[in-house]
Amino acid sequence: MSKLVLRPFLIACLVLGAGTAASAGPTLDKIKAHNSLPCGINTEEPEYSTEDAHGNHSAFDLDICKAIAIAVLGPDAKFTVTPYRDERDARKALQSGEIAVLATGSANYLNTTNAALGFARPVFYDYQGFLVNKTMNIASPQDLTGKKVCFLSGTEIEDQLTAYMKRAQIKWLPFPFQEEGEMEAAFITRNCAAVTADVSQLAYERIAFKAMAKDFQILPDVIAKDPLAPMYRLDDPQWAAIVSWTVEALIQAEESGVTQANVADGKNSGDLAAQRLFGKLRGYGQYLGLSDSWAANMIQAVGNYGEIFDRDLGSKSPMKLDRGANNLWTHGGLMYAMPIR
Repeated sequence: MSKLVLRPFLIACLVLGAGTAASAGPTLDKIKAHNSLPCGINTEEPEYSTEDAHGNHSAFDLDICKAIAIAVLGPDAKFTVTPYRDERDARKALQSGEIAVLATGSANYLNTTNAALGFARPVFYDYQGFLVNKTMNIASPQDLTGKKVCFLSGTEIEDQLTAYMKRAQIKWLPFPFQEEGEMEAAFITRNCAAVTADVSQLAYERIAFKAMAKDFQILPDVIAKDPLAPMYRLDDPQWAAIVSWTVEALIQAEESGVTQANVADGKNSGDLAAQRLFGKLRGYGQYLGLSDSWAANMIQAVGNYGEIFDRDLGSKSPMKLDRGANNLWTHGGLMYAMPIR
């Protein structure tokens, strides 16, 4: 009789005990052995890639690489960055083990159904939009009726634009290009009223217009969604959890008001999530196989999500992107950290 009672109890203890700390994973072991995180970034050469047209957001990607490296290796972490000219090459490198993580990859249908690859939550809600010339009195896509819209032909951008204009019942004039430089020249000389690409690409192009940039505006209308998220292999659950919770920690820090400058004070605040995440309440690092200071070290080095966005993509960067959907949920955006409990 005692065996019948004890056996379920012992099984329950074993299950609960297994859940208290992450078992060592091959990816983390390899990174620690080399004392460096191999991280990939996608530099996106629009004339080379037919899949998308993200702008060069390498500064943002570098901060994501740095955040993950410090989370696992501590304040003096090293990381090596390998740039890829399009996402197809980056995916191949990730699957081959050349890199441990891709800082940002397109979290779309084809990528997320790849049985070998997984994603953390999106860190950048990019989207295809319009860059327009304000001097031509264009305030919405409807104002493009009868006007030329420039785009790189033979890309997903073209397909999505065509579908959007049909859905919106806008009679527009297609103006396709094979080369980005020629397309930009047509736009500057008012031979086309708008250029379409992902807004990160449009913002990146706008920088090159220098004094003329003030005449060009990115419309808020969304032609197609194109969220970006850290990508990892699915053969190592511990590593997947580390990458995913690195993103959650960046968002939670902003939610809790913890910044690069006040990490020490933040963990001692009355915010329970911050106390658990930043080491005031001990034992939470073990669930990822990391130290209790992993998140505090990371925020100390790169700041919270809002600080990274503003510095690399937003108001404090040359790109000057509005946060929009990348704002916290408390400010009308989509950034919402999972509970730390």
